[in-house]
Amino acid sequence: MSKIKHKIAVISGKGGVGKSTVTVNLAAAFAKHANLNKVGILDADIHGPSVPRLLGLTGQQVKMGPPGAFPVTGPLGMKVISIDFFLPEEVPTIWRGPLKMGAIRQFLQDIVWGELDVLFIDLPPGTGDEPLSIAQLLPDIDGVIVVTMPSELSSAIVKKAITFARRLNMPIIGVIENMSGFICPHCGEKVDIFQSGGGKKMAEEAEVPFLGSIPIDPKVGVDADKGSPFVIAHADSPAAKAFMEIVEKVESYVTEREQRKKAKS
Repeated sequence: MSKIKHKIAVISGKGGVGKSTVTVNLAAAFAKHANLNKVGILDADIHGPSVPRLLGLTGQQVKMGPPGAFPVTGPLGMKVISIDFFLPEEVPTIWRGPLKMGAIRQFLQDIVWGELDVLFIDLPPGTGDEPLSIAQLLPDIDGVIVVTMPSELSSAIVKKAITFARRLNMPIIGVIENMSGFICPHCGEKVDIFQSGGGKKMAEEAEVPFLGSIPIDPKVGVDADKGSPFVIAHADSPAAKAFMEIVEKVESYVTEREQRKKAKS
C-alpha cells in the first residue's frame, strides 16, 4: 500500500444507485484524462462483484508468481482485483464477516499492485463488513465518495453512509447524484424521471461538498453490458461531460490533500 499515493472508496448506503458504474467510470476518466493516471480498482463487493463485467474482464484470472498475485490488467492499463478472478462466475460467495475481512486484507496486502497514483475501492451497499474492513485496514485513506439517486428516499438512506464515514474518521470527498434526470437524445430536453436535487439537498444538510449530477443516458447501460466505460466510448455525451467535471473536483481534492501532507512533513 505504500506504493499507492491515493486511496479513495466509493460508498452508498443503498443498492441500485449505480455506484459500481460510477466507480469504473471515475477510474477510467482518471486513467485517460487526469494527471493521476496510474489507476487501480479494488472490487470489495464480495457477494455481488460487478467491476469485472463492467470492464469486459469476465473470466479473467490473476497471475501468480514471485512476489505474489498480480492484478488483472483492464482498459487503459488499469489494474483490477475482484473475487470474481478467483472463483468460477456461477459460484456464489457464501461467507460470513471474518472470511470477507480476510479476503479484503489479502487484496490489499498480498496483491502486487505496484506503483499507483490512485486506487479506487468499490464497496457494496450498506455499512457492514466490507466498508468497516476498509476503514480499519486503511486508516490513511484519502476519503470516500458517496453516491445517491435524486429521490428523497434514496438520500435518506444514503445519508447513513455519511454518518458511517464520519464515525470512522474517513474524510468525505463529496456526494454524486447519479441518474439525475433524463436528457432526450432527439430534442435535448431534460426530464426528471426520479425527480432531481435530492443529492444536492442531502449534501447541504450534511455539510459536505456536492460534486455534481450525472444524467441518465441509455448508452451507459449499453456500454456496461459491453464492458466498456461510457466516459471512453461516448466521451461527448452529456453524462460523460458531467462526469469529467466531477473528476476535476476529485483530482483537485487529492492534489490539495497531498500538498497539505507535504507541508506538515
